[in-house]
Amino acid sequence: MNNLFPIFLKLENEDLHLLIVGGGYVGLEKIEAVLGNSPQATVTLVSPEIREEIREMAGGNPRITLVERKFTDHDLDEKDLVIVATNDKEENKRIKRVARARHLLCNVADTPDYCDFYLSSVVKKGNLKVAISTNGMSPTLAKRLREVLTEALPDDLETAMAQLKEVRDMLRGDFAYKVEELNRITEVLVKEKKNAGEKQE
Repeated sequence: MNNLFPIFLKLENEDLHLLIVGGGYVGLEKIEAVLGNSPQATVTLVSPEIREEIREMAGGNPRITLVERKFTDHDLDEKDLVIVATNDKEENKRIKRVARARHLLCNVADTPDYCDFYLSSVVKKGNLKVAISTNGMSPTLAKRLREVLTEALPDDLETAMAQLKEVRDMLRGDFAYKVEELNRITEVLVKEKKNAGEKQE
């Protein structure tokens, strides 16, 4: 069973500082995923070798710090999350153990058993984000599902969300009443989908 607890982190909060260890292809993939979702995240990347693509991203972003040397345990100081992506599996595991001793959540690339969290495959439509997890079993399947959902979800969802927010802001009453009213208003979306499926049958 997939017992992961899904959350969305506010990485653009100035109080959160992410450390990425590794500046190769996997490190590039991780920093692209982070900045693709949170462009103003505070990130420090440590590696003796750093790909040019990472340097280009850092050059235009003052919230990215590149440290061109081997990782030391002190790099974990004042960090909140850690992503480890070096090509040394034993060092990756060692960093994970040090991070755990400091109560830091850590993701070790391509090593699910050493991860406290996974980076999801994400569908984005304006303010809507849908995160997909296969519990670390198949990132490729998650990627394909992202492509399917991106195609299936309509592009005008942003308008619908804005309208529903306006309705929610206008509603009077307690929380339970607001939830009941919003459920009633949006019920038509489920009915329309169900009716469309029945017609196709």
